[in-house]
Amino acid sequence: MIAIAVDDEILMLGALVAAIKASPDISEVSQFSGCDEALGFVKENTVDIAFLDINMRGMGGLALAEKIIDFCPDCKIVFCTGYEEYAIPAFKLHASGYLMKPISAKDVQVEIDNIKGIHQNQKPLAVKCFGNFEVYAKGKKLVFKRSKTKELFAYLVDRNGAGVTVAEIGAALWEDDEEQKNQNYIHQLFRDLRQSLEAVGVGEIFERNNYSYSINPQKIECDYFSYLKSGKPEFHGEYMSQYSWSEETCGMLWKRKTE
Repeated sequence: MIAIAVDDEILMLGALVAAIKASPDISEVSQFSGCDEALGFVKENTVDIAFLDINMRGMGGLALAEKIIDFCPDCKIVFCTGYEEYAIPAFKLHASGYLMKPISAKDVQVEIDNIKGIHQNQKPLAVKCFGNFEVYAKGKKLVFKRSKTKELFAYLVDRNGAGVTVAEIGAALWEDDEEQKNQNYIHQLFRDLRQSLEAVGVGEIFERNNYSYSINPQKIECDYFSYLKSGKPEFHGEYMSQYSWSEETCGMLWKRKTE
């Protein structure tokens, strides 16, 4: 598991990092004494678990947790504090844990063991649509053979389980480009996609029905799907930002938010 630790008190931060590093489940831990630098790291990296002091200068741990979840919906939050009165607002954010200072390695491991139990019940593939589109398999970013393979998967996720044909995909992904007429290339992208998913044990997510292709949204953890069902996590106006064809769905999401 990849972890971050955030505390603006240097001595407390050092003790927290030492306790986290003592866990055999932690492969990497990055430490930050400021909320902004921690958030910048989360925007660019996969994080499985974040240990956050609540009472920090700047935005504070509660606000930081909300922003971390926006960028990394699968990240588990463990709050660390010396003040019991923060427990209720912390758990309203669906925190995975709440540790009272001083924090020991044993305390940290108890929370990690609990989170491991939660992960066992989670779907193996997580998809982030708000902001840039990214795919995570068991907590690690999934690397596709071609950028167009990743875009193809993004388009299938955008369709939310609805079937699409090769012609529809060509028109969406290439617009007026003549390359869209090369159906052999599109079929190669489908083969690449199936192989990428099968390599991480989730090939069943990709489905084919005669000439129609789709994904099974019931087998994916996705911020877009969750927002459509419950309004959480909050939508801030960015959706699959790297793809121009996503603008229609982005507009729909923004209209839903403002109604």
